[in-house]
Amino acid sequence: MHKTDTKTDLPLEIQPILRPSIHARRANIVVKFQDPYGFMVEGNVDDVNILNDVREKMREQDKVWWAMEASKGVDWYLQTYGSSSAALKSSLRFSVLVNAMTLKKLIRKGIPPALRPKVWFALSGAAKKKSTVPDSYYDDLTMAVQDKITPATKQIDHVRPATNVSGSSVVGHPKGHAAVRRVLVGYSFRDSDVGYCQGLNYVAALLLLVMKTEEEAFWMLAVLLEDVLVNDCYTDNLSGCHVDQRVFKDLLTKKCPRLSAHLEVLGFDVSLVATEWFLCLFSKSLPSETTMRVWDVLFYEGAKVLFNVALAIFKLKEEELLITHHVGDAIKIIQNTTHHLFDPDDLMTVAFEKISFMTTSLSKQRKKQETVVMAELDQRLRRLNTKWGASLKKKKKKVLF
Repeated sequence: MHKTDTKTDLPLEIQPILRPSIHARRANIVVKFQDPYGFMVEGNVDDVNILNDVREKMREQDKVWWAMEASKGVDWYLQTYGSSSAALKSSLRFSVLVNAMTLKKLIRKGIPPALRPKVWFALSGAAKKKSTVPDSYYDDLTMAVQDKITPATKQIDHVRPATNVSGSSVVGHPKGHAAVRRVLVGYSFRDSDVGYCQGLNYVAALLLLVMKTEEEAFWMLAVLLEDVLVNDCYTDNLSGCHVDQRVFKDLLTKKCPRLSAHLEVLGFDVSLVATEWFLCLFSKSLPSETTMRVWDVLFYEGAKVLFNVALAIFKLKEEELLITHHVGDAIKIIQNTTHHLFDPDDLMTVAFEKISFMTTSLSKQRKKQETVVMAELDQRLRRLNTKWGASLKKKKKKVLF
């Protein structure tokens, strides 16, 4: 996998002055390799080396977490769960505050894959949500809806095969597809306002990959849609997603004013790339371990993380984007960047050390943009109804004459 083709190197050796650098040659060699979660991905030789380094860093981070469990107890992180920031600061138990600060730092560095299921389930609120219903809730739900057909189930059956998890041994086979379907169908009946929305198949599949059981994946999806993310993100009109796109555009203007102005001149709308990021929670765009690292923080710190990460992607390639002359070139740079972000630290360092904003200001911006978005959606609906009414009148006239 690391060897180069001698036939392609031979002509270059004849003209050494034209020979590209080792890095450039490696960048042009496309190889397929398996990531830590069993996905087959494409990249260059440098990507393979980066991923090997990432595996080593994951092992070192594992040791840190296991050491914490050995010194503080198996579920030490639960001491901070459910405590507000103000409550933690006023707590007389200094150890609780220290644990909260330590936990936040550790989570941003990554949760070990072996601990991820129980840490996510506890800290996201999924365990608490599950505890409010009978133990048989999920089994009863799946049994009750297994033969029912709704617009949501039809859509789920239509898009499910497109889920890009064919390389995974957990969800990349018929049994895995069936499990993803049950989770999605079950939730579509739990919340009919959401039903099924584009992108949820990717989210549900990765949740099942991490949590291992359908029931836990279902509750993770529930807490994600009901508590972690903004309301109306996945409703029919995607109003919440539209709001987030407007907020993100404003944040990009504040954090990267030169880049934002340049993209505006190009006619580049950030929603061209960011809509998929927010709907799929980066699961369709970033390598698997990088996505998992984003989700580690998402389930602990909330939806603001999506904005941090989205801004970081643009920040990473700001200088390169500033010299583009066409929208297509800018999109290509962004997509190529996300595809090759195999080292999560490259992204997370920028997202949380170089970009910051207040969560309260984010809430205010959302409220501000929500009014504008709802007015636009209402106007769009009225236009569609007017066109539909005019079309219906024409058809009636044709019948009469």
